[in-house]
Amino acid sequence: MNEDALAEELRRTVGELVRAVRAVDSMPPGEAAVLGFLDRRGPLTTADLARLRGVTHQSAAKSVKDLGAGGLVRGEQHPDDGRKLLLHVTDAGRARLRRERALRSGALGDAIRDTFDAEERERLREAVALLSRLTDHLTGH
Repeated sequence: MNEDALAEELRRTVGELVRAVRAVDSMPPGEAAVLGFLDRRGPLTTADLARLRGVTHQSAAKSVKDLGAGGLVRGEQHPDDGRKLLLHVTDAGRARLRRERALRSGALGDAIRDTFDAEERERLREAVALLSRLTDHLTGH
């Protein structure tokens, strides 16, 4: 298999894996994505979130509004532009995100245990290290 065919197979398989793991989510994917970005990157504006997620400003604003109503995010005036809100994940938002991540990790861990023997799990550990290096290359880290 040449590198381009391998790349396509990897893209397809990783996408299917991500979708399968997300099936256990207890919150809408847009909201989970917003919480994840705020948790990893710190305070952001709605425009920042829309750009990072690749969605419209309106879509990001709806997620932010719903999360705000649930006490999972809070906004404050942007220090450089008072017309903008700088969004922060709250302690409740972090706790909710931890629960979502635990659901995903638990489902994936169960599947790994049910599917692979010890030797295959070791090969998977090695593959994860390779995928991590590939991600670092693609993201410039």
